[in-house]
Amino acid sequence: MHKLSTKYGFARRIIVAVIGGTVLLLGVVMLVAPGPGIPVIIAGLGILALEFYWARRWLEHLRQQMRRFGVHIPDRDPQDINRPN
Repeated sequence: MHKLSTKYGFARRIIVAVIGGTVLLLGVVMLVAPGPGIPVIIAGLGILALEFYWARRWLEHLRQQMRRFGVHIPDRDPQDINRPN
């Protein structure tokens, strides 16, 4: 059972990395091409934050910067994504 859960966790981490990385890169491309680059980058970081601590730190840094400019962003832990408001 332990080996199965380890393999599942590793597979989940790979899938999150591929999907989150792709969304993040699309957001970066949209910074120079037509499209909503910043929201897509934030979405990509949100996906990556499900598994990676560095992405959570970047997301928190973005939240702090947005608050400095007066934009309200609710505090939500990416792990609580399935929990209702």
